[in-house]
Amino acid sequence: MEITNKDIQQIKDEWNKQGSKYASDVNAMVEFGETKGWENWKGEEPRDGRGHLADTLFQLLKDANKNNTVSQFRTDFPPAHTPLVQLMKEKGQSIMQLQFINEQKIVFVTGAPYEQRQAYILDNNDILELDTSIAAVGKSKQNNVFAIAANNIISTTQGWEGDIIATFQLDETKNIGITELIPFNDGLKILLVSSDGIYVISNTGENMIHPLPDPEDDEWEPYMDMENATLSNDNKYIVVGDQCYDHRVLDNNGKEIAEIGTQSSYPDFCLFSKDDKQLITNSCHFYNGITIGVATSDFESINIPAYEGGEDCITIEDGMRVYCGVSTSEFYILGDAFGYIKAVDTKGNCIWKHFLGSTITGITISEDEKTLWIGAASGMLHKLQLNQGLRDNHTIGTANHYEDFRIIFWKEEPVLKW
Repeated sequence: MEITNKDIQQIKDEWNKQGSKYASDVNAMVEFGETKGWENWKGEEPRDGRGHLADTLFQLLKDANKNNTVSQFRTDFPPAHTPLVQLMKEKGQSIMQLQFINEQKIVFVTGAPYEQRQAYILDNNDILELDTSIAAVGKSKQNNVFAIAANNIISTTQGWEGDIIATFQLDETKNIGITELIPFNDGLKILLVSSDGIYVISNTGENMIHPLPDPEDDEWEPYMDMENATLSNDNKYIVVGDQCYDHRVLDNNGKEIAEIGTQSSYPDFCLFSKDDKQLITNSCHFYNGITIGVATSDFESINIPAYEGGEDCITIEDGMRVYCGVSTSEFYILGDAFGYIKAVDTKGNCIWKHFLGSTITGITISEDEKTLWIGAASGMLHKLQLNQGLRDNHTIGTANHYEDFRIIFWKEEPVLKW
């Protein structure tokens, strides 16, 4: 059915009227709940009634991409998450392993570890599809070392597409889905995270450092859920955890130094501050969670019992189920299962929060800490210019960020810019 100009105007009016009201109502509710207590909120939860517009809007977005009128479309129809949820359920996919290259250029993959993946470069506004054999991409915490896994070989390079530092032929870890790939700063070792085990890959072999085998179980397998790990920026420490094991702090050879008891049900994320003075760990229950901070100087002596906390840790954030994050010179930026990104400092102060929608599955930030790219399970990649002013009145959150665009990577659909 042809969409007339009159139809478009009616859709535009409804989209904007409802969208701005919904954002305003959500922001007001959240402010009330967080300042006066959620137990005192007696109003109804705001509802976004634009779902019936989703199919038509998506067709208009396709037309705008074909006709090179995306900028005007973005002005007429500020992006939203909630009205498109049904389409996302059918077509969405995770966008993961976002790595900053330089200037306004990043690399990332679409698809979960167990799926056939596709890697892309996003360079300013240009999208480049990479070789289909690439299964994972990673970047070191320092020294600009990249790692690419393809055809059961991991190669490390000095800079993106730079000189090759080392190559590793995978044997024990071949054909497994890679959740995360973190090369060490010298490019001579790799921290490989998967649901089939967390490994340190080097020229001496593939050493599984987590989970710990059960010596009394002859049929023990290392399969995990919510597997997560990180390196300190100086590579002195490795931290590992998963749904069934507390976070463990190891030295860079894999020897255990400390254990950090889970404060919610399931350990699922860990990250060091940019100066390596603090480690944060998150554990979750359903869609909520608790993030605690531990001073790295206390690793040799800490005692943090499960669910009890103690004087050896502080609460950094007490609501988010965290899936990914980055450390900046001022704070952490964490992404959660509800679709929020939130900036919190090392003392637990919330600086800002910003809603994008769906589970946040990947984050990277530019070297000057002015541009943030965020991937979500919605199949959308968002590019934000931090603290550059809101672009529209449909934004949910307390931040003041300008969204350059979001790019939609949906299954069996063309890549679309919004």
